[in-house]
Amino acid sequence: MAFRSLQESIDTSSSGGKLVFHIFASLAEFERDLVRERTSAGLKAARARGRVGGRPPMLSGDKLRTARKLLSKKT
Repeated sequence: MAFRSLQESIDTSSSGGKLVFHIFASLAEFERDLVRERTSAGLKAARARGRVGGRPPMLSGDKLRTARKLLSKKT
């Protein structure tokens, strides 16, 4: 089975086409790894500066306690 792209002139039925396809795949994998490394480094730097990720709480402590009491009473 072979892959043929008409726009990029890639045809994996030939040795040259397979080479080009593998080079593109390797470049894509390399770029994905770079993005992963940059993301990890950015998150680590943000944590070092005291930044906490995630969504902020929707309810304050008082409102949360009140909601839990109401739920436990089922009113």
